[in-house]
Amino acid sequence: MRNIIYGINLTADGCCDHTKGNGTADIHEYFTDLMRDVDLIVYGRITYQLMVPYWPDVAKSQSGTKTENEFAQTFNAIDKIVFSKSLHSVEGNTRIIRDNLAEEVLKLKQQPGKKISIGGVSLPSQLVALGLVDEFYIVVHPVIVGQGRRLFDDINLVERLNLKLVESKVLKSGSVALHYIKE
Repeated sequence: MRNIIYGINLTADGCCDHTKGNGTADIHEYFTDLMRDVDLIVYGRITYQLMVPYWPDVAKSQSGTKTENEFAQTFNAIDKIVFSKSLHSVEGNTRIIRDNLAEEVLKLKQQPGKKISIGGVSLPSQLVALGLVDEFYIVVHPVIVGQGRRLFDDINLVERLNLKLVESKVLKSGSVALHYIKE
């Protein structure tokens, strides 16, 4: 069965607002390397609209830094699914699924392939609560912002989820990349 991995950037005080962290080259390199083992990305509407068309446009125009361009190309090449009841259309290699989150994600896990990456906050929180996330890649940025959305604010777990740290890495920027697996 395929693993579902969740990658997220957090500030040191737990904020997961994408505008609050440090978008340094080493962060883009880290997530580009992570995506090399992925052949499907799953998002909710909000995260999808944050990522697309921004990264596909960077991939086409090569308008970013070297590491941003590499991330954009890697991201753009991966098939995507967006769970949304309100989105009417998607771009490129993306398809929409409207209902049955748990059932549909279980079907995806059972298909052959590489890892499945999820991103954002709401959809991953739902999948964590359902017990469907296998690995967590949390990058903690060395900044305290004091405000903003916190990771898992809306999660309602039936029982505690224990994680095992399998790797930690200090990046050049001072960010710390933590890789956990579900116990």
